[in-house]
Amino acid sequence: INQILKSNEYLNKNKRPMAEYSEKGALEFWSSGGLMHEVGSAGRLGSYENVNMSIKHIEVLVLVPGKAAVAMYYSEGSMKPKGSPAVSHYMTRVTQAYVKENNSWKIRASHWSPVMGGSGTSQASTK
Repeated sequence: INQILKSNEYLNKNKRPMAEYSEKGALEFWSSGGLMHEVGSAGRLGSYENVNMSIKHIEVLVLVPGKAAVAMYYSEGSMKPKGSPAVSHYMTRVTQAYVKENNSWKIRASHWSPVMGGSGTSQASTK
């Protein structure tokens, strides 16, 4: 839970995602739809002109104690990714798989899906 909150705080403050991906990278489905996206160990490299996100109702399922877990939560707010349209009512469900690497929790997989009445990101992957 602390990792998720710390990541969101970093995003809002720095207008870019925190480096928190597995050394093996991750697979992601983005809330904009589109195809599966492969993210390298450097993580998502995009940045935002404006971003104001909040995280709610975090639940963590431990798969292997101290080694692997899945987090499920809601992410909502507003954003303007650089080079993409603004999203004024971003509201998604998030599922992320985490693995422990070098004493830190790292993202290995993510899935964002819009909640009815909200919108996903305006960014897309076509790879």
